[in-house]
Amino acid sequence: MRFTLPRDLYHGKGSLEELKNLKGTRAFVVTGGGSMKRFGFLARVENALKEAGMEVHIFEGVEPDPSVTTVMRGAEEMRQFQPDWIVAIGGGSPIDAAKAMWAFYEYPDVTFDDLIVPFNFPTLRQKAHFCAIPSTSGTATEVTAFSVITDYDKGIKYPLADFNITPDVAIVDPELAEKMPPKLTAHTGMDAMTHAIEAYVSTVHCDYTDPLALHAIQMVHNDLKKSYEGDMDARDRMHNAQCLAGMAFSNALLGIVHSMAHKTGAVFEGGHIIHGAANAMYLPKVIQYNAKNPEAAQRYAYIARFMGLEGSDTQSLVAALVAELRHMNDELNIPQCIAHYGEGGTIAEQGFVGEEEFLAKLPEIAKNALGDACTGSNPRQPDQADMEKLLRACYYDLDVDF
Repeated sequence: MRFTLPRDLYHGKGSLEELKNLKGTRAFVVTGGGSMKRFGFLARVENALKEAGMEVHIFEGVEPDPSVTTVMRGAEEMRQFQPDWIVAIGGGSPIDAAKAMWAFYEYPDVTFDDLIVPFNFPTLRQKAHFCAIPSTSGTATEVTAFSVITDYDKGIKYPLADFNITPDVAIVDPELAEKMPPKLTAHTGMDAMTHAIEAYVSTVHCDYTDPLALHAIQMVHNDLKKSYEGDMDARDRMHNAQCLAGMAFSNALLGIVHSMAHKTGAVFEGGHIIHGAANAMYLPKVIQYNAKNPEAAQRYAYIARFMGLEGSDTQSLVAALVAELRHMNDELNIPQCIAHYGEGGTIAEQGFVGEEEFLAKLPEIAKNALGDACTGSNPRQPDQADMEKLLRACYYDLDVDF
């Protein structure tokens, strides 16, 4: 077994200043849609890197679900600039995109099909090291061996997985997260909760990942609603909580909540299902499904007790955990099912994913979810029929009892 984290992790307010201590000559900065520029963080990054003696090139405009096209464009600019540091700042999308760009920069002949095979990356750090600076409190990609890239031609999100893409340096500065709007705070927070719970029940959890997962669960449970309501001390703690959850799942892996979220995110005509909202909707259903595995049920029950929930036996504790997660969704204004998922993750009486389209695409979505990199470490292995029933439960908000 293996446990891998960034070599250096700087945390706390003001830790962005650590960029001044990086040693190199050229830094390629990857960022997203403009919020980092508007809030002045991009300028601070550029100035700190220049103070470190580096020439800086900025690649802007990574979209919310980064595409293969964007990755290839960024890799080409990297090959022209020849950086020895890649610095990614923003939400999960620019950091994930930069991780994939890194591979194509160092190995121009590698193909995307090569990289979607789990743990199949070539050896990186031949040309550059990687620094990640998250601005949202959910994906934890700053400490993980994962990157999610969307192939829009196929309508599929692919989780790329390899310890090679675990960053060398992570800067977890809560000042960046304090700018998140409430809806983003809610979605990323439930993403972090899902990471921690899936890591704790994963088939490859271990003594090194369990404490990180449990502490992250407790922190998210205590602080997410307060963070959503604007409590900045809670927001700062959530930035740490999501990072701890990332440390856990990068090493313990995930499960079918993520498999389904990856394969439903970009497949519907009406728009995208935001990743954190998808996880929030699907997690209670998957817990009910996985709890048919006695070992998983015991671990869910332990989580419930650790969160301070009440129950007289394993079954009642699992039910209490499901109820509490649904209650958190309600408090965060996240819908409970796909049928009520509106544009931007709002609750809608009639969501944008119509029943006819959902049912038409269901077999293919289920098949793709089964093949997702996250399915293998789920504590209960579904077949095609199970996955279709699970997805139906997530669409109609049905209890899972099979």
